[in-house]
Amino acid sequence: MEPFRFHIFVCTQQKPEGVASCPASGSMEVLGELDREIEVRGLRNDVQVTTCGCLGLCDEGPMMVVYPEGVWYRRVQPSDVPEIVSKHLADGRPVDRLVWKDAAAMKAMSIEHGEKFRAAMAARERAGVLPDRLNEMIGANMASRCLLTALELDIFAAVGKGASAEQVGKKINASGRGAGILLNALVALGLLAKSGDEFRNTAETARFFAEGSKDNQRNALMHHVKLWHRWSTLTEAVRAGTRVEIGRDQNPEWTTDFIAAMQNIAKDRAPVVVKALGTAGVRRILDLGGGSGVYSIAFAKASPDVKCEILDLAAVAPLAADYVSKAGVAAQVSIRSGDMLHSDLGSGYDVIMLNAICHMFSEEQNRDIFRRAHKALAPNGRLVVQDFILNPDKTGPVHAALFSVNMLVGTEAGASYNEKEFTTWMKDAGFGEVSRISLPGPADLIVGFVK
Repeated sequence: MEPFRFHIFVCTQQKPEGVASCPASGSMEVLGELDREIEVRGLRNDVQVTTCGCLGLCDEGPMMVVYPEGVWYRRVQPSDVPEIVSKHLADGRPVDRLVWKDAAAMKAMSIEHGEKFRAAMAARERAGVLPDRLNEMIGANMASRCLLTALELDIFAAVGKGASAEQVGKKINASGRGAGILLNALVALGLLAKSGDEFRNTAETARFFAEGSKDNQRNALMHHVKLWHRWSTLTEAVRAGTRVEIGRDQNPEWTTDFIAAMQNIAKDRAPVVVKALGTAGVRRILDLGGGSGVYSIAFAKASPDVKCEILDLAAVAPLAADYVSKAGVAAQVSIRSGDMLHSDLGSGYDVIMLNAICHMFSEEQNRDIFRRAHKALAPNGRLVVQDFILNPDKTGPVHAALFSVNMLVGTEAGASYNEKEFTTWMKDAGFGEVSRISLPGPADLIVGFVK
């Protein structure tokens, strides 16, 4: 049974650099062009496109297989895709010049490839060669550091519409040699393009990293640049059990970058949280550590009856006020300077929110916040915690486990926590029912209801 008129498989099996593979021959570009052509011709509901693993015909790639006929295309290039879509998918006529019809040769090549692969894997195993997965993990810092340095030096803005290594070097106050080596590495990583001596942004980096783009996220990503220095202390932090001083911690730009990063992460997530919680019966919200106010803004936009109050540090308050003002909800969202660990929270709130906050604090600090939040809530009020929630034995999910390490190097006693811990703290603080609301993405909600 085939629910679609055509089902296309495109090999995207990544292999080590220098080894023949469909991606090395351009299958990812073919896939992108195929998606565009199908959309343009209005075939989205008739054609299903699926990426697949190795078909055993790597030297003949990129490979594409079209069902239900079982037509095998080889050496497909992006320029071939419009013809395949117009003739085969629209008119039902395969493009003969690209069809591989020698089934016996295909089968023999695939079998030979499988045998060579298994023999190579067996030889690696006998020799005790480090698995690719571990090698990639160990070397992952290199690509990350290249991109972070490019962001730190604002290289994508310096490249602009096109520039040589010497020109980029002058713009960023760096040597032409150093700039050239980094620029070439960025080309290798697919983050820049090069023609002769001129470097250019890709469509992706021009959109997200270059000056003047409405989607430029460089400022928000500068927080990750600064995290790099914190993570370099991991060995010492593990020994000490807490963060260690490195002499280059928070500077005047740190708070601005951090709040921009949190805004960038949460801007699409906030409406999802509002939808999950609803606004029925909600009139007053206290947003503890609200940062940019992204969640308060989302609630204010969802209901004109909601009044939100953001409580955050004095250094954050003017930043929050600016975000709130630009969102046009200043009449509904107020900002109060204070420290949630010590300031009076107030009373009579329908909802108190802790979005991405609890991981910064110790168990006892969170327990204290929960106790004080319970007192500050109105009858039938709710305490809402949004955070990365570990599984019971704290070995996953991966993002939550790694974020706990991030808290080890970055805070005095913060960590990621599991559902049982949050539930216990809420119950001990006096909350009655406690429930978990699963959301798309890495974080969920834990909601405690006042009895």
